[in-house]
Amino acid sequence: MRGGMMFRSLFGLFFALAATAADADAVDRLRAFLETTKLLRADFAQTVLPKNGRKPQFSSGSMAIARPHKFRWQIDKPYPQLIVGDGEKVWLHDPELNQVTVRKQGAALAGSPAALLAGEGVAALEQHFALKDDGAKDGLEWLAATPKSRDTGFEKVRIGFAGAELRAMELTDSFGQQTSLVFSKVEKNPPLAAAHFRFTPPKGADVLGE
Repeated sequence: MRGGMMFRSLFGLFFALAATAADADAVDRLRAFLETTKLLRADFAQTVLPKNGRKPQFSSGSMAIARPHKFRWQIDKPYPQLIVGDGEKVWLHDPELNQVTVRKQGAALAGSPAALLAGEGVAALEQHFALKDDGAKDGLEWLAATPKSRDTGFEKVRIGFAGAELRAMELTDSFGQQTSLVFSKVEKNPPLAAAHFRFTPPKGADVLGE
């Protein structure tokens, strides 16, 4: 997966969703995570399963979150790419193409899957998602988040917790494509410098967007 396809998958992950009253257990689990986690760092393995039966697409890298509204998503394999949300803009850098795409962050984060992890809290999420407990599977307790809006591009997001610890996310888009994220080496509230969530386009890079 490269270029526009990779961009849609990853950018869609952060900018496609949009949460209502929910099962108490699910809300409490998410609330516990948000209340105890201001900074987060983890490695991830991502699998994208196309609906048309094509081969799964795999990628891996690391992510970091600084609540509220800042994140860093670094893909190492198979092709390096970087997404940085600095609270005002979101930057996508493809080093092999020497290209940067930038968009205003604004309200887009509030209606995205990233808001479930990097947003302000449960009360804010309940404006956009219907949340409910989704039972236990594979040793994890699952929370389902269904967007209230039909214009999000996603049908559902599931978040897997071990207690209050984040372990996995699963996303199903409106075309039936499924994206699975498994997190490892999760660190809560590690020392992360502010510069970790800033981005300056490299010299000579093509900058597209706002």
